[in-house]
Amino acid sequence: MTRRAALMFAALGFAWGIPYLLIKVVGEELPPSTLVLARTALAALVLAPIALSRKDVRAGLPALLRRWPALAAYTGFEIVGPWLFLARAEQDLPSSTTAVVISAVPVVGVLVAFAGGRAERLGRTGWTGLALGTLGVATLVGFDLVPGQFGAVAELAVVVVGYAVGPAVLSRHLGDLPGTAVVLASLVLAALVYVPVVLLGPGLPAALPSGQVVVSLVVLAVVCTAGAFLLLFALIGEMGPVRATAIVYVNPVVAVLAGAVVLGERITATTLAGFALVLAGSFLATRKPANRPEQPAAPLTVEV
Repeated sequence: MTRRAALMFAALGFAWGIPYLLIKVVGEELPPSTLVLARTALAALVLAPIALSRKDVRAGLPALLRRWPALAAYTGFEIVGPWLFLARAEQDLPSSTTAVVISAVPVVGVLVAFAGGRAERLGRTGWTGLALGTLGVATLVGFDLVPGQFGAVAELAVVVVGYAVGPAVLSRHLGDLPGTAVVLASLVLAALVYVPVVLLGPGLPAALPSGQVVVSLVVLAVVCTAGAFLLLFALIGEMGPVRATAIVYVNPVVAVLAGAVVLGERITATTLAGFALVLAGSFLATRKPANRPEQPAAPLTVEV
């Protein structure tokens, strides 16, 4: 890894590790739907001039619009559903617990690919990874949560499945188009979806939120959404798509540490055990056999 790649890797790990903390802070004053609308709209405004300045993005937009059903499906699985349920779940769960559960996305992604007939035979290592990942989430849910939090866990299950299905839709139907164009169109579409949801639901805030919430929301949209996607595409260009997927093992570490340091969330032995099992399971489930040539990875879009 070059020094440039190492810096981008660290920056992306931070940018995709702190959203759990920021969502927790913003959720203290804003309803989940309002949070998603503000995040998607602001991120789209920041990303639009950068994306549209690129010739490949402008050239790819007509083809992207012709594939609007795939774009709508990807947006629904990757943003519209997950970001709402994630914000709802964090109203009842610590941000660190949320991060550990979401880190099971690679495991579920393997199951999605397997169910769709697009995965290689898992073999003993792959099935061991799936078992460990499942055991990790079960450990966390069974020993670290109380019955009143199980509804939030079900909401996180929707998030995990969405994050697993989204890349599969992207890879199969939109993978040949510029990634920046897909992300920009998805953010715009998601914002448009949430405009009536917010206006007919909680409505716009009657007063400006506190400075802490405003700053958290701006960082979430600008750094953790628009900036993170630009970093991701740059990192893939520097390291390749397969090695760049290692970022999914860094994000939850940052999230757990941020929750403990900033919010004072308690890290129990059960949390650490579940965390270790989920990450080990994700690694084994997605690991390529040593005697098999490395194949291009599916588009990496595991973010919050």
